[in-house]
Amino acid sequence: MDTAKGGSDSGRTAEIARCVTRVGYDDLDAATVLMVKRLIADGVAVAVAGSREIAPRLIADQVREQACHGQSTVWSFGLKTSPSQAAFANAASMHVLDFEPMSSPPTHAVSPTVPAAFALGEALGSSGRDIVTACAKGFEMQGRVLAAAAHARGSLPFHTPGVVGVMGSTVAAAHLLGLTAEQLTHAFGVATSRCSGLSANTGSMVKCTHCGNAAASGVDAARLAKCGFIAHPNIFEARKGYVATFFPEQFDYATLLAYGKPFRCVDPGMAIKFYPSKYPTHFVITAALALRERIEHARAIREVRIMTPDIDDADRPQPRSGLEGKFSFQYTTTIALLDGKVGIHAFTDERRFAPDVVDLLGKCIVERDPKASNDTRSMQVEIRITLDDGRTLSQVCSRPPGSWGEPIDPQQHGAKMRDCLAVRFDATTTARLMGKLDALEHASAADVAELMHLLF
Repeated sequence: MDTAKGGSDSGRTAEIARCVTRVGYDDLDAATVLMVKRLIADGVAVAVAGSREIAPRLIADQVREQACHGQSTVWSFGLKTSPSQAAFANAASMHVLDFEPMSSPPTHAVSPTVPAAFALGEALGSSGRDIVTACAKGFEMQGRVLAAAAHARGSLPFHTPGVVGVMGSTVAAAHLLGLTAEQLTHAFGVATSRCSGLSANTGSMVKCTHCGNAAASGVDAARLAKCGFIAHPNIFEARKGYVATFFPEQFDYATLLAYGKPFRCVDPGMAIKFYPSKYPTHFVITAALALRERIEHARAIREVRIMTPDIDDADRPQPRSGLEGKFSFQYTTTIALLDGKVGIHAFTDERRFAPDVVDLLGKCIVERDPKASNDTRSMQVEIRITLDDGRTLSQVCSRPPGSWGEPIDPQQHGAKMRDCLAVRFDATTTARLMGKLDALEHASAADVAELMHLLF
C-alpha cells in the first residue's frame, strides 16, 4: 500500500538505503580514494576562486545577517554559520565559475557533495577518512541515479544538479550522521521534495544556487531524519514519487543497486575542467586554441563558422554579460581566438564588451546539427575560419583536455588548483592547503578543523 506513515523494510527505496548504508571506507579501493581526494581538492580550489565573484559575496552577506550558531566555515569570508548555511554558501562558490569536475552522465556532482560533507563534518568533528567516504558515496549516488535513468542532456525538466545533487548530499550527510537504512529512506523522502532548479536561469547568478540548494537540502534532510522526521518511506517507487516524477520513461533499479561496483567516479570517471565554462564549450575552446596557432592575428579573420550538435543553451550569439559568456559557443570561441587562453578573467563584463571581442563575436556563426550527438562523452565540434585573404582553416575537437577516462596530468591539475587558490592565498598557504587535501584520508578531526581554519 502507498503510504507515508511509519517505516518500510521492503520495496526499492529500502533496498537502495540498505545498499548505501552498508558502504564504508574499507569498501573504497586505492584508485577510488585517490580520485575522490582529487575531486575534493579541485572543488575546494574552485570554490576559493569562485568566492571572489559577486553572487557568492551577496550570499555570504545574507548568511552573515542571519547570525546562525557558528559551527561551520564559509570559505574565504571569515565567517562561521550553521552546517546547512555553510553548505549552501560554499556550494554556490564552487559552482559559480562552472569550473568544477563533471560526472558521467553529466552533472555537477562535486558542488552539492563536498560542501555538505565539510560543513557537517566540521560541526560533528569528523575525520578526513569520514569526509572522503561521505563524498565517495555522494558522488556515487548521483552517478548511479543518472546511469539508471539513461539520462540524456536536456531530458530533465530541471537543471540536473537540482534533481540528483540533493540525493548525493543527502547520502554524504547520512554517512557522517550514521543514519540507519530506515532513517535514510525518510531522508530520501525529505530530499526529493527539495528537487528544483530552472534551466532558464542558466547564465544568471541563480544557477550557482542550484548546487547551493542541493547541498543545504541534503544536510537538512539527513539531520531531520536523524531526529525522527518521517517522510514517504518508498519515495523512489511511489506513485508520483521520485522516479515517476523525474525519470518516467526509464529507470533501471539494477544499475542503481550496483552502487559502488565499481565507483563511477573511477569508471567511467569524472572530467576535470581546465576552462571555467559550460562543458560543451570546452570542445570549441580546444578547437579554437589550436586554430589560433595557425593564424597570424585575429584581425585577419573574416568569418568563424562553428559546427556543433543541437545544444540550444550554448548557442548565445550575444551574451548579455561576461557571466553569460560561460554558456556561449560564440563567446568562448572568440576569447580563445583573441587571447590564446580562457581563464577566470575572460568572463568579466569588461572583457565581454571590449571592442575586439564585440567585433569578432559579430563574425561568429553557429550551425547546429540535430542529427549529431549532443552527449559530451561522444560529441565533436568543428570550427572553420575564413581569413581576409580567402584561405579557410578548420579544426575538429572530440576530446578536450581532462575528458572522461583520460589520464589526468597531475602537473596540469596542480597548476589549475594553484591558480584558483592564488586568488586569495599566498604560495605558502596554497602549498599547505594542497598538502592537507592530498593527505585527507589520514586527517584527524583536529586536522580537518585546521584545514577549515586555513580556508576561513
